[in-house]
Amino acid sequence: MTGLRRLVPRSLRARLTVVAALISMVVFSITSSLILALVPGDLREGLESRVELAARRAAGPARTGNLPGTLSVPHGGLGPGYEVQVVASDGRVLASSAGLRGRGRMASFEPEGYEAVATQQVPMRPPGGRSEKPEEHLVAALRVRSPYGPVTVYAAVDLVEVQRALTLLNLLIFIVTPFAVLLVASVAWGAVGLSLRPVGRIRAQLEEISGQDLSRRVPVPGSGDEIARLASTTNATLERLERSAEAQRRFVADASHELRSPITSLRLQLEANSAYPEGADWPAANAQALAATERLSGIVDELLMLARLDAGATAERRVVDLSRLAAEQIRRLARARVPVHADLDGPARVLGSPVQLDRLLTNLLDNAVRHARARVDLSVAVRDDEVVVTVDDDGTGIAPEDRERVFERFTRLREGRRLDKGGSGLGLPLSREIAASHGGTLTIEDGPRGARFVLRLPGVH
Repeated sequence: MTGLRRLVPRSLRARLTVVAALISMVVFSITSSLILALVPGDLREGLESRVELAARRAAGPARTGNLPGTLSVPHGGLGPGYEVQVVASDGRVLASSAGLRGRGRMASFEPEGYEAVATQQVPMRPPGGRSEKPEEHLVAALRVRSPYGPVTVYAAVDLVEVQRALTLLNLLIFIVTPFAVLLVASVAWGAVGLSLRPVGRIRAQLEEISGQDLSRRVPVPGSGDEIARLASTTNATLERLERSAEAQRRFVADASHELRSPITSLRLQLEANSAYPEGADWPAANAQALAATERLSGIVDELLMLARLDAGATAERRVVDLSRLAAEQIRRLARARVPVHADLDGPARVLGSPVQLDRLLTNLLDNAVRHARARVDLSVAVRDDEVVVTVDDDGTGIAPEDRERVFERFTRLREGRRLDKGGSGLGLPLSREIAASHGGTLTIEDGPRGARFVLRLPGVH
């Protein structure tokens, strides 16, 4: 098998050319075999019918007893080259055509009965003394009754031209077939090369595209065929890669900025307290350092969770009651800045990760408490085959043009920066990623007062 693979060319152009050549070789071989098998038989059948017709025409004068000294064969439909002879039952030649005058009987075989025709291939010297070498003739014998008694009428035609035609046919087949296969292979080589020329240009362009510059695109041929669709798909893929790379660069830059702020603050505090230890307020310094560390820990946790979700990693899934998780969140926010009112419509079971779903509810409720003026409303309901979680606050709300922007990583609106200077801008993007990984959606809809976040997840019965 390995040796066979080595014989197969690696080039697609070469493989297609070989396939075209093999197919043409098979087709031409079958066609040639059929021609060689059928044409000689058809030629012989045609000659047999014509030489039989010549014998029947020459038998007319023999039946009436009006045999001339020299027999003539009417050429109508037969053509020249036919010789006829009438032989009595005792072997005497009663009459013959001009080419056979003075010769003995041309053949010794006879048909089995009257009006029956028999044909054989007989070697004869050509009429007129053209050659002393006998040549193959096709002879037809017809036995008839006549005033001379039973006679046999012979008609003959030489096979030289037929044999020449068959020889020429064999030469044409065995010479033309290889040239025809070579011609098909050449045409296939050129056609495939012409068809694959755009692929070469696409490959050359792709080789020049690097991860540092994804803005370049491959040329799209105007043929509208599969290669054009491949080029269009390649350009669409490059466009997605460019957007992904740009988003990754922004993500890294924003993450570096968000991490740098608490690290710088923590470093400055430690350096200042280390430089003047006798005047430092160590309890306050410890509290500030702990707050900066907690912020760093929160950012790192969110980044790690986002990275796992981006990589497609799935946490352990089990049936989770969102109503129970919501009740635990209500207890956690019992001493929040504004009261959180819950409307829990019985068990609301979904299949998911308890940790991730709890983190999702925490992000939504903390965001609502941060922006609310007087209250936050949380409702969990089962509608048809899905569980719907709604979080309303009575804050300033989110403008329709910003409702998708808030789900972009590290995006913080002016109101969010004012209310939470230590935020990272990762809570809502992380929440949406968690919802998507669970087969659900997280959107912002019109609410009665401020912002309304609506989470929809597939329910479990």
